[in-house]
Amino acid sequence: QVQLVESGGGLVQPGGSLRLSCSASGSILVASLMGWYRQAPRKQRELVARITNEGSSNYADSVKGRFTISRDNARKTVYLQMNNLKPEDTAVYYCNLAQQIYNYWGQGTQVTVSS
Repeated sequence: QVQLVESGGGLVQPGGSLRLSCSASGSILVASLMGWYRQAPRKQRELVARITNEGSSNYADSVKGRFTISRDNARKTVYLQMNNLKPEDTAVYYCNLAQQIYNYWGQGTQVTVSS
């Protein structure tokens, strides 16, 4: 059984930075995809960024150039460095692990960008 635990959310002013972390427990396969999604109030959950075991990544257009996803396979941890945050980045951020036919989710961490 895989469990994901996120940390690092909080309140930040526009232009500020936050770093989210997601630690996985259980069996993580080589061919796995880890990523971050977010859901703002009254909106659908959307992909923010994801990364393969080899380090290949892709991003939503809205965060390109501002967010960076990285992964430490030895620690079973994925990170999301968020710079130049904007009010529209406010959402609950969820960690995701996809491997084989399974999709696992963390409990979510709130990110609020406000002055």
